[in-house]
Amino acid sequence: MAKKMRVSNCIRSLRFAAGEMTQAELADRVNVTRQTIIAIEQGRYSPSLEMAFRIARVFGVPLDEAFQYQDEE
Repeated sequence: MAKKMRVSNCIRSLRFAAGEMTQAELADRVNVTRQTIIAIEQGRYSPSLEMAFRIARVFGVPLDEAFQYQDEE
């Protein structure tokens, strides 16, 4: 049986560490809707690699600090 993979993130924590940046502010900076940011934060949507890099760059962190790729058992 194949294992499920899941991308998790710490965007919410990064937003608060960046002066309590709102979801709307982050969305504007990466050129997506606020609803997309909400879905990513809640784990309902995995961003494209390009979008993930753009989000990480907003916070000045490496990609693997903003997003983690984990096995689900």
